Amino acid sequence: MTERNLPDLKAVLIATGLILTLAMGIRHGFGFWLQPLSAAHGWTRETYSSAMAWQNLMWGAFGPLAGIAIERFGTMKVVIFGACCYAGGLLWMATVSHPVLFIAGSGVLLGAALACTAFGAVSGIIGRTAPLEKRSWAFGISSAASSFGQFMMMPVEQSLITQAGWQNAFFLLAAVVMMLMVPMALRLREAPRAASTGNEQSISAAIREAFGHRSFLLLTAGYFVCGFQVVFIGVHMPSYLKDQGITDGSIAVTALALIGLFNIFGSYYAGKLGGIYKKPYLLSGIYSARTAVIALFLLAPLTSYSVYLFSAAMGLLWLSTVPLTNGVIAGIFGVRYLSMLSGFVFFSHQLGSFSGVWLGGYLYTRFGSYNVVWGITLALGIFAALINLPVSEKPLSRMNAAPQNS
Repeated sequence: MTERNLPDLKAVLIATGLILTLAMGIRHGFGFWLQPLSAAHGWTRETYSSAMAWQNLMWGAFGPLAGIAIERFGTMKVVIFGACCYAGGLLWMATVSHPVLFIAGSGVLLGAALACTAFGAVSGIIGRTAPLEKRSWAFGISSAASSFGQFMMMPVEQSLITQAGWQNAFFLLAAVVMMLMVPMALRLREAPRAASTGNEQSISAAIREAFGHRSFLLLTAGYFVCGFQVVFIGVHMPSYLKDQGITDGSIAVTALALIGLFNIFGSYYAGKLGGIYKKPYLLSGIYSARTAVIALFLLAPLTSYSVYLFSAAMGLLWLSTVPLTNGVIAGIFGVRYLSMLSGFVFFSHQLGSFSGVWLGGYLYTRFGSYNVVWGITLALGIFAALINLPVSEKPLSRMNAAPQNS
């Protein structure tokens, strides 16, 4: 590929930004379908929650496979495949009423779709396109696009359900995905990669090294908690508010949109602070703050204002763990296999997501309330705050012996 065919950074950021806005924005709004879809099919909340849990688990499981596919076929083809899976998953949710088929089909299709269209899939081309001095800025732009998607798509999805009905809302979103994602994916053409030279650490050696490192295991366990908390709240918040007597759907829409809005600032400043203070201490502080915010929310009188304050506070803490966690991994192991190692940690995040969304529905069905799940969420927050304290950012000895590629 000649120099003139190299991807343009501005074009890549615009394309990946729109892809992330749609992929993450639509996904964050799935909680709005829990009650209308369950009522239409006569399901308990456990059925829909199981589908969302399976989706999150498959997202994590398909992540490494998507990375391998990108290495072989390129980002453009993988994102187009992901867009087709996304549209197919939305159509499946609109038309399939058998609970087992609904859970399996939507979980697999949307899990694969997110693995091929979310940040893990497009981060490689962003990193390869951006010059070293602009790389962190470029990643920040993409992270902000993910958060903006949540902020923008919440009211859009709720409006579609209200105006067009829950089934037609799926049809319309499937059409939007195909009409916008595919053209954006066509812009993601990559330069050929230079052949490796010299003695480099193998993939298997990097995996063994990471899983034999105490701090990596602690980070992985902490990320499980992050996934549990954010997906339980994101999916079950609208139903929880209705159960507590807040029947105005616009309040839930605004609450989830506020999480997305404040998440933009939280993620940005967490990354900035990570360059000044010790990242493990910041992670511990974030999990501690989450626990305090959730406890105050549950103890305070529930009003629209308390919901908005909770959402703004949680938004600041929502995905602020991401730049810090990846920063610690890069600091310890270098950037040669950063995407792969981050993928393993992200799979733990998705196991937590699976547990949070599924337990939310399962325990609600068994006990008639979310009280037990809120209790588990608080306990896990304390656990994560404690296990991040002993995490060490110290580079491995081999890092000092040989410089790592940037």
